[in-house]
Amino acid sequence: MSDVARETGDRFQPKFDAQGLMTGVVVDASTGEVLMVAHLDEEALAATRETGLAHFHSRSRGTLWCKGETSGNTLRVQEILVDCDQDALVIKAQPAGPACHTGARTCFYRRLADDGLLQRIAS
Repeated sequence: MSDVARETGDRFQPKFDAQGLMTGVVVDASTGEVLMVAHLDEEALAATRETGLAHFHSRSRGTLWCKGETSGNTLRVQEILVDCDQDALVIKAQPAGPACHTGARTCFYRRLADDGLLQRIAS
C-alpha cells in the first residue's frame, strides 16, 4: 500500500514497527483524560476489536494481556482513532477502576518540574 493511500484512504492497514508493535494511547471516553500508554501487536489489536476490551502486548513478558485480567480494572473500548500513517491509536475507553498498576486513576499522575517530579493527581 502506498503512503498516500494509507494516509488518505479508508482502508485500515495498521503499520507495526520492526518489533511488530504499535503505540496505543488510552483516554477516558467520558473525560478525555489520558489514562495510559501501551503497545499492541496484531494479536492484541484483533483481541481488542473482537472483545471490546483493551488488550495489549506485554513487552516484558512477551505475551498478550487483557488490561484488568487480574485486577478487574478493565478498559471497555468505546472508539478507536487511527493516526494519519496508521502506526498509532487513541483508544477511547470506559475504565472499570484505576488504569495504573500503582492504583492511580491514570499512569500520568506526576508532572515534570525543574528539580524532579511533582504529584499532580492523588493516587
